[in-house]
Amino acid sequence: MSPVSLRIVAFVVSAAAFFAASGARAQSISVQTPVFGVGIDADGVLTSKTFTDPSGKLLAERLLAARSSQPGALRAWSDLRKVSLVRLERALAEILDAGGKPDDVLLHLAGLLRVQYVFFYPEERDIVIAGPAEGWVEDLSGRAVGQTSGRPTLLLEDLVVALRAYPPGSRTKQYIGCSIDPRPEGLANLSRFIKTIPAEISDDQREPVTLRIAQGMRDSMGMSNVRVFGMSNKTHFAQVVVEADYRMKLIGIGLEPPPVNMVTFISALSSPKMATMQRWWFVPNYECVKVSEDRLAMELVGQGVELLTEDMLLGADGKLTAAGKSPNKASQQFTTSFTKKYAEIAVRSPVFAQLRNMIDLAVAASFICQQDYYGQARWRPEALTDEARFPVETCGAPKQVPCVVNAVWKGNRLLVPAGGVGIHPDKALEPGNVQSDRDGKLRDRREKTGARLPASSWWWD
Repeated sequence: MSPVSLRIVAFVVSAAAFFAASGARAQSISVQTPVFGVGIDADGVLTSKTFTDPSGKLLAERLLAARSSQPGALRAWSDLRKVSLVRLERALAEILDAGGKPDDVLLHLAGLLRVQYVFFYPEERDIVIAGPAEGWVEDLSGRAVGQTSGRPTLLLEDLVVALRAYPPGSRTKQYIGCSIDPRPEGLANLSRFIKTIPAEISDDQREPVTLRIAQGMRDSMGMSNVRVFGMSNKTHFAQVVVEADYRMKLIGIGLEPPPVNMVTFISALSSPKMATMQRWWFVPNYECVKVSEDRLAMELVGQGVELLTEDMLLGADGKLTAAGKSPNKASQQFTTSFTKKYAEIAVRSPVFAQLRNMIDLAVAASFICQQDYYGQARWRPEALTDEARFPVETCGAPKQVPCVVNAVWKGNRLLVPAGGVGIHPDKALEPGNVQSDRDGKLRDRREKTGARLPASSWWWD
């Protein structure tokens, strides 16, 4: 049997495999599909968890309980539910001062699914966020999702993280997100291991040798560090961006089936060069941020998330350097496809809808700070900004994750996707992204909302 050239694509990425699935609006949630989540052990190592409910009985019971416990007005679908931040904070302060704990309505922001608008009312000294909403239920993994849409709800703790990142009076252009950092010793080990990969192999040895190479690469890389910046790594906000980052990479390299029909990196790869590596990371991608002429209203327009790429080179010493050229074609096709189909992906995989929610919250918080609504309202959200009073650093901190390798026969190349999530809200608010409210529709919506401002409740439709 004649030997053939060894054509291996080996992808190494710090990751844990997790899935989630939900139905679209007005559809029942699929209960036969396993639900995936993430666990973090005492050493900060991420592991995957699978939750199954073959008969659908467990989730059906949860839906029944949620629908019976939530008022009809709260449970009903709303195209635009409004939440007063000033009154929300006041209600929370009263509960905490009385030694109580916030109820589910507060913790789930009355079922808000997205922040679409930010309104400011100088005379009432009130700041209002608004967007679609409905009643919610916790899925098998504990993720709160809409009862009919399956879309994740916003959480008070995530809003708090965003507001704390852009506090009253801040002039710092805060950068928040996460990154996967391969350890230097792991990269050096990987560089040495690459040199041991044979150039040719016989057909009958192809499969076992490929498996040995994959295991060797996995052992060489070992663990990679998880880095969270601009916020505490012990928050739910941080867990969301880390999970979304990992799952995106698994989809790209073929270790997780894509949730929709799309171009993945591995499917687009044809004839790559050895030792080039890809870096992929999420950033805000608003078609524009619409702002009223009086600066009292802002609307987030567009899907909100973009996936970017950059070529990296792995040197003989194990160091990573930017390739300094146009991105690899297959990598560009993957990131373009992921961005284009992000809305569809978010419907099928709720963690990506959650990531979009985190970006929404960060941009909204940055806009509120930038416009100094705090000062104009003479409001300091003390109950929200004090960790001792309202703790949000309650989650396990993701610190490291074992590398995962996928080896396939397609070209002769070794890639190590690195990267993360980078949210820089001020860039979304730069003049080039801000569109004037020329037709006055945004101004009119704010005025209509203000005319119905209730006397006491912190949320209304």
